[in-house]
Amino acid sequence: MKYQLYPLSDHAIVIELGKEISDAIQQKIQLVTSFLDDYSADWMIAYIPAFTTVTIFYDSMKLSSFNKSDELPYDQVCHYIDQFMSGLIIDKQKESRIVEIPVCYGGELGPDLAHVAKSNGLTVEEVIHIHTSGTYAVHMIGFAPGFPYVGGMSEKIATPRRASPRLKIPARSVGIADSQTGIYPIETPGGWQLIGRTPRQLFLPESHPPSLLKAGDKIRFKPITYQAYMKWRSEYADD
Repeated sequence: MKYQLYPLSDHAIVIELGKEISDAIQQKIQLVTSFLDDYSADWMIAYIPAFTTVTIFYDSMKLSSFNKSDELPYDQVCHYIDQFMSGLIIDKQKESRIVEIPVCYGGELGPDLAHVAKSNGLTVEEVIHIHTSGTYAVHMIGFAPGFPYVGGMSEKIATPRRASPRLKIPARSVGIADSQTGIYPIETPGGWQLIGRTPRQLFLPESHPPSLLKAGDKIRFKPITYQAYMKWRSEYADD
């Protein structure tokens, strides 16, 4: 498996697994993070997966305490990474978890749906059909707790961000920004075009892990009625 290592700071190192976002690179990132979940060292503080990289944060003091050579902490971590990377084998048969996200499109829950349709010369129904026909890959979680960066949206419904961002976007709003789609897990400012809202909670602070989604998951959006949305929210308001 090809990769490059470079320092991010005096206590962080980046494993770069490629230059372009792709399913193949995502599979490698999953393999690395799965290993780190099971065999993380005492000196490792945390790791953060991204589109094409995994960054490892380490405690230099802990590394120095049991270092019997003159190696710098960075060099020690490089050797550790080289050792475990040489033993990783990609399992091409491993399937990603598929998470269904129900969405109530349009109306007060998706105030920009008509704008997205008009911008692309489509009807509202066509936008919903296209958005729910795809399978989306979660490449990373970031920006806000539980916020998924996903790939796979059709260019047919790509729409630029709003000229003036909203100061408050309701939690669980589903939006489009250029050729991306995503879900706001918590209330936050933002400039995406809002096309609907899901009753599912993405950020679960009392759970472990606290995010419904993780890198490597696949998403499928399913259209639901406003009545179904309200029923779900009344029954699972604290899910």
